[in-house]
Amino acid sequence: MAIPRFDEVEKFGVSRESLERLFALEKLLLTWQAHINLISSATIPNLWSRHIVDSLQILPLIPKNTKAIADLGSGGGFPGLVLAATQEAEVHFYESNTKKTAFLQEALRHMKIKGSVHRQRLESMQAPPNMPDVQVVTARAFAPMPLLLCLAEPFMRRGAKAVFHKGQECHNELAEAAKSWKIAYDMHPSVTDSQSVILEIKEIAHV
Repeated sequence: MAIPRFDEVEKFGVSRESLERLFALEKLLLTWQAHINLISSATIPNLWSRHIVDSLQILPLIPKNTKAIADLGSGGGFPGLVLAATQEAEVHFYESNTKKTAFLQEALRHMKIKGSVHRQRLESMQAPPNMPDVQVVTARAFAPMPLLLCLAEPFMRRGAKAVFHKGQECHNELAEAAKSWKIAYDMHPSVTDSQSVILEIKEIAHV
């Protein structure tokens, strides 16, 4: 596996201390990957570009005064664990799979970073119980836009903005979502995949 140069991540404002946490994440993830499918096996040789740098690229879109982030459908921890490793904001991880929540909890302990893991299906509830006050909602490869907006809406209703990784179907998903939602957003090209974008959603409202 290619080892990243520091200058490849330094442009995202990553400190050397944070980089050490990311190396710890890499090591732990590869250990757990042998027993549970946290990421696609085909992406392991390019773990840094496909997952870590892909997560780092949203850091410029996280407001500097952010105190808490909600990461929906956290899975193997991207982008949530990367965000928690590189800044002060507390990350709330929402994941329904028991094995994956166990990995997330161990990753937080192993990387010595703060965060909260919530094992629950967001689709089954109108709003998460004891919903934290977050300023940013993230999601990566989790759900189509119409459903994703429904899941993010309880947080956004309280002032949070959303930053989503989306693939080449983003325009079609936005068109479908526009049937039910008025969406104020900016679209940023992905630095890791020419077919993907980072969708920064500032406001949503039911049509």
